[in-house]
Amino acid sequence: MKEIREKAKSKMEKSINVLLTEFSEIRAGRANPNVLDRVKVDYYGAPTPVNQMAAVSVAEARVLVIQPWDKSTLSSIEKAIQASDIGINPQNDGSVLRMTFPQLTEEDRKKLVKEIKKSGEDTKVAIRSIRRDAMEKYKAMKKNGEITEDDLKDCEDQVQKLTDKFVKEVDVHVADKEKEILSI
Repeated sequence: MKEIREKAKSKMEKSINVLLTEFSEIRAGRANPNVLDRVKVDYYGAPTPVNQMAAVSVAEARVLVIQPWDKSTLSSIEKAIQASDIGINPQNDGSVLRMTFPQLTEEDRKKLVKEIKKSGEDTKVAIRSIRRDAMEKYKAMKKNGEITEDDLKDCEDQVQKLTDKFVKEVDVHVADKEKEILSI
């Protein structure tokens, strides 16, 4: 019985981690090296993440500097960034790339907040789905005579408390990210 609850808890934690990763990749008007996490550069035929080919640093609040370790890869990195969905063209000065993040308009912020809330809701749905799966396993155990009615109620109660805890955590992360976006 405990392993079902532990497995559900582990899956719920993974759902939260996916949400946080998604949030870290959101371009919020500030320079954030995480926006490059999904950008892959064709490096000798292998798709390679930018952060494995260059030093990525925040020069100013809205400027990201990408300094490749191998200068010959500068144009490849630039092309990969332009081909990505980041929406910012890097400036190439021959030795480094600079990405200047534009200030977000009120409309852009509201769109981002909508995306954040949608991601939060999707995560809550995933958590509730995990709860449902655990509950079904407990009910199957009860049906097979492996646990009693009281055990079933206890297990369902524990999984529900776990679900409530993770749903609250999602709400906190969504509220924090929303506040961050709206306060820039």
